[in-house]
Amino acid sequence: MSEPQAHGSHAVDLGAASGSDASSGHGTADQGGTAYGAGGGPAVPADADPERDDARRSSPSLGIRLTYGFGTDRGLRRELNEDSFIAVEPVFAVADGMGGHEAGEVASSICVRTLGASSIIGSRAPQFSANDLEDLIRDADQRIRSEAGGHAGTTLTGTVLVEESGAPYWLFFNVGDSRTYRLSGGTFGQISVDHSEVQELVDIGRITEEEARTHPRRHVVTRALGTGDDAEADFWLMPVEEGDRILLCSDGLSGEVTDDGICTILSTVQDPQEACDELIAATLRSGARDNVTVIVIDASDLGGHDPDAITVPRGGLFAADADARLPGAPA
Repeated sequence: MSEPQAHGSHAVDLGAASGSDASSGHGTADQGGTAYGAGGGPAVPADADPERDDARRSSPSLGIRLTYGFGTDRGLRRELNEDSFIAVEPVFAVADGMGGHEAGEVASSICVRTLGASSIIGSRAPQFSANDLEDLIRDADQRIRSEAGGHAGTTLTGTVLVEESGAPYWLFFNVGDSRTYRLSGGTFGQISVDHSEVQELVDIGRITEEEARTHPRRHVVTRALGTGDDAEADFWLMPVEEGDRILLCSDGLSGEVTDDGICTILSTVQDPQEACDELIAATLRSGARDNVTVIVIDASDLGGHDPDAITVPRGGLFAADADARLPGAPA
């Protein structure tokens, strides 16, 4: 695997005995960025901000075990990594910056910093609606436009684990052509819809999905945060199912590895961190013409634990501009 890179993994039982945080993994600094990994680097303490604690709206009644891994690599052709990600419960997201050196990395970093500053960080399945998330994403868009003057943008894809009607739900969101996939009950598919010129051509039958992979305008997005006229996000609310596996990725993965290849790795590699590592390795074997970032999240043991003994996990952040810090994270 090319250097530099950032990886990390984390498993926590949200209904297990207090102090049973079983985190593992590592975080390393990528060129032009800072990585925070559970177990191996600075992370966000559950009690980092007392004012934030007061704002949390979490449900103590939900028992669910999340296991997740994450990784990013600048690839074999790019000088810098402009991708950023956040994997701090209940928020998981990948942002792919656009605009070149000192622009794309700024946009993606502002995006994950904005998500990381939310009052729900460290919560356990908060009561958090699509409208709440839309406000947060709109804030990120405005901050990027203010700082970069419209000359930089970023895609964004991810999910928030929320409570809906007393049950855990995935609140998925997407702007641009970074992707969210779901493997559940033996069925694999893309949750997000690409906001891109080639997707529009596929939708009207002008080209096939296979032709879209090599189309000369395959990298042209029709929606992005921080630039252009359309920054509207799409949202999907889906109940968490036992055995769900969620993949979030930049187009550095989907542009190099087919959906069949992605599905094979997700279906055969049990550990989520190992799955992340293998997805990145497959991208590098295919040429890795772009930065690649992946997060894999597994959900299990729904309702199977004592809800009165819940631990709040630490997670990981990679911000492509080196100055990014999550609130409360050690300097």
